Amino acid sequence: MDIQVLGAHNCESQNSKLVSLLIDDVLALDAGALTSSLSFPAQQKLKAILVTHQHYDHIRDIPTIAFNLFLRGATINIYSIPTVYEALATHLLNGRIYSKLLELPQGSPTVRFTVIEPGKSEQIEGYSILAIPVNHSTPTVGYQVTSPDGKIVFYTGDTGPGLADCWKYVSPQLLIIEVTAPNRYEEFARESGHLTPGLLEQELTIFREVKGYLPRVVLVHMNPELEAEIEAEIAVVARALNSSINLAYEGMQIHL
Repeated sequence: MDIQVLGAHNCESQNSKLVSLLIDDVLALDAGALTSSLSFPAQQKLKAILVTHQHYDHIRDIPTIAFNLFLRGATINIYSIPTVYEALATHLLNGRIYSKLLELPQGSPTVRFTVIEPGKSEQIEGYSILAIPVNHSTPTVGYQVTSPDGKIVFYTGDTGPGLADCWKYVSPQLLIIEVTAPNRYEEFARESGHLTPGLLEQELTIFREVKGYLPRVVLVHMNPELEAEIEAEIAVVARALNSSINLAYEGMQIHL
């Protein structure tokens, strides 16, 4: 399994992109940086997008990649929970903000949306996909992705603390999890459903208690202007847990 980090942050600038991950060129996790990161031929290789939740930074590029594929007579499969479909159909792909590509062209729409049921394993493009609810300010699921050769990654999407139940259902070799802000923002993180390095340490400690091991950990959704502070605090956490924890960056390549 080859994972490319297209976007690793929660704010966009010349040097930072919104969260989006690409697995083996065919499966995307969230859609914050798809069209800005992928060439037209690479976009056409994409078979499915797994969306964690409806917030704009995670669905933003769905209209643009859909339009690109529409012009080429191609389609894209999107999988997520009902609130994501409602957001796309009502607000983005509603015929006013962007074309109704959930309906057009008639009989073979460009965007084919499938509601995914949390806790139920699905076969998608040869991968075993398990959606698990996480704790965020709006309904959100993380995705465990198992490749045909048995490699396993779990991507939480945006999440706050309280993941003990989630850990029971996943057994990843790689955990891609968010840390949005440094420890001085803990109150904000708890209220908005995000993690700080200190909150992450608590969740990873529980993971180890539940599963008996810690996987490799890669962090996304960092605020770029606070990243140096986050990185320094994460180094402390990694030493305390004697574990590999690294911040993702745009263009990062991970091989499992």
